[in-house]
Amino acid sequence: MANSTLGLENQLYDYLLSISLREPDILAALRKETAKHPMGMMQIAPEQGQFMEMLVQLMGATKTLEIGVFTGYSSLCVALALPPNGQIIACDVSEEYTSIARRYWEAAGVANKISLKLGPAINTLDKLIAEGQAGTFDFAFIDADKENYEAYFERSLQLVRNGGLIVIDNVLWSGRVADPEVQDTSTLALRSFNDKLRNDPRVTLSVVPIADGLTLALKRRWATIMQPEHQN
Repeated sequence: MANSTLGLENQLYDYLLSISLREPDILAALRKETAKHPMGMMQIAPEQGQFMEMLVQLMGATKTLEIGVFTGYSSLCVALALPPNGQIIACDVSEEYTSIARRYWEAAGVANKISLKLGPAINTLDKLIAEGQAGTFDFAFIDADKENYEAYFERSLQLVRNGGLIVIDNVLWSGRVADPEVQDTSTLALRSFNDKLRNDPRVTLSVVPIADGLTLALKRRWATIMQPEHQN
């Protein structure tokens, strides 16, 4: 996990932020509070949040999905970028972490845009599919437990429309995915997921070396005729 872009020495990273970051005070306050949290490294980098805002605006997105909320920085970035009728379905399992998120959503005046679903995300995603919401989301962001990335992706691919975008965080995993000596469960899951996505014909793919590595997977217009061999 990394809350700043990998591979940039401090002076250059600070310069990058100084010429590009337009972080509202409410986001800066949330980032500052989260930095003091024992799990603060789980927060996305501010330049990543701003990049996601631009993606959402470029797409004209109105309905988005988030898998993994933590203290709410990414969902707040997206909510601020959405139009007044925008909606985020946000999935997480932690009442403790998301209680911080709720405070900032309220303070920013975007709580009405965010529907928080507490519980295992796979169950929430399956329920959305069962309710007939497949193909209705413009954008999805995956940033949760790495062992379930493939399952989250397969369900997100059903839920986003053709031409919709799925963004996946931590795909470079602080460099551990490139080190063959690292064999922990999360790293192995990320390696497997990255390898499979590289050859997935249902999406147009780009991996951006921002923050801890961000995969952009654009659902191709004809993707609904393609089916994976299996779904977790």
